[in-house]
Amino acid sequence: DNSCTLSFLLVFFVLILFRPAFSINTLSSTESLTISSNRTLVSPGNVFELGFFRTNSSSRWYLGIWYKKLPERTYVWVPNRDNPLSNSIGTLKISGNNLVLLGDSNESVWSTNLTRENERSTVVAELLANGNFVMRDSNNNDASGFLWQSFDYPTDTLLPEMKLGYDLKTGLNRFLTSWRSSDDPSSGNFSYKLENQRLPEFYLSSHGIFRLHRSGPWNGIGFSGIPEDEKLSYMVYNFTENSEEVAYTFRMTNNSIYSRLTLSFEGDFRRLTWNPSLELWNLFWSSPVDPQCDSYIMCGPNAYCDVNTSPVCNCIQGFDPRNTQQWDQRVWSGGCIRRTRLSCSGDCFTRMKNMKLPETTMATVDRSIGVKECEKRCLSDCNCTAFANADIRNGGTGCVIWTGRLDDMRKYVADGEDLYVRLAAADLA
Repeated sequence: DNSCTLSFLLVFFVLILFRPAFSINTLSSTESLTISSNRTLVSPGNVFELGFFRTNSSSRWYLGIWYKKLPERTYVWVPNRDNPLSNSIGTLKISGNNLVLLGDSNESVWSTNLTRENERSTVVAELLANGNFVMRDSNNNDASGFLWQSFDYPTDTLLPEMKLGYDLKTGLNRFLTSWRSSDDPSSGNFSYKLENQRLPEFYLSSHGIFRLHRSGPWNGIGFSGIPEDEKLSYMVYNFTENSEEVAYTFRMTNNSIYSRLTLSFEGDFRRLTWNPSLELWNLFWSSPVDPQCDSYIMCGPNAYCDVNTSPVCNCIQGFDPRNTQQWDQRVWSGGCIRRTRLSCSGDCFTRMKNMKLPETTMATVDRSIGVKECEKRCLSDCNCTAFANADIRNGGTGCVIWTGRLDDMRKYVADGEDLYVRLAAADLA
């Protein structure tokens, strides 16, 4: 009977359509992802996908998160970057309230490594719309209930809503480490990391020890040494400094625009924004920009770099090269020394405009006073060598005071800030 067959087929299709499938972005404690099943997790909104991948030249497998819809595969997170799976046997699952990645013969190559008191509640892993892969109690959807999140363990990429810097409650410092090459996600030579000084700054380093570039301190709008990251209508930047965290983050006001910060394997810190019509990542800015003036302490102490002078290294007014012969041979590492010793009582200040502020390891900051008070405080301290506003918004607020030598400065044509350097009266001419 045809109507019977028809209604049976209808019921069959309805069952297939509404069969209890796994949720597309969640991994429960009874499920697993395997390389062979080819299954992935897809974030709500379809922007991000989590699964296994191989790079072009390698037979090794990695767990990763990438942009789902882009023709050019762009990876944003690779947790087992330094412990790849040697063949196509791999399983991601929840085991004992931890996420574990198992390889051949079931050995663990990566795990969330949590120790938890309450083993009773069940946990789930979930890929959120912003690309954050989280593990949480199955009955707690709130961010405060995250037991672990991938955003705390960046690879080479900072996505919107990720934080770069310190969680002071847990002591975690989230930083970027480059890939080894364009085709090898293992940890490369370069890192981009916040140094939590009195005025925090980011440093680009190689091999963990050689500083290559400094971001300059946050000035309320951006970093003094990355003027290129100018205000965009669809992006909001934020630098938070309080008792709980010291961290930089950005978010998009228009979620259809993809933008990310990446530390490239060549050692450039870049902002890239996806151009849908050209189908490529558009390089917005890259730091360091200038191979000379953005190099860390290029000109030595008490000197500044200026691409528009020849040579590019210049002594601050009132200072002379420490070694004139070397300076004339363009060996600048010795820097500059004061012409006239400070008397402590009759000193004055020269105003240097459009500056990347000096390194702040030897600086103190007081956000409660303005520039006039700052000048008085500097004059009353015989060790004070320079001062500036901590925040350049609304005409400038706050006070940063340097003692000792002034390192790693450069002069810009239009960007940068005012720096007031202390001189003996004789050198103010």
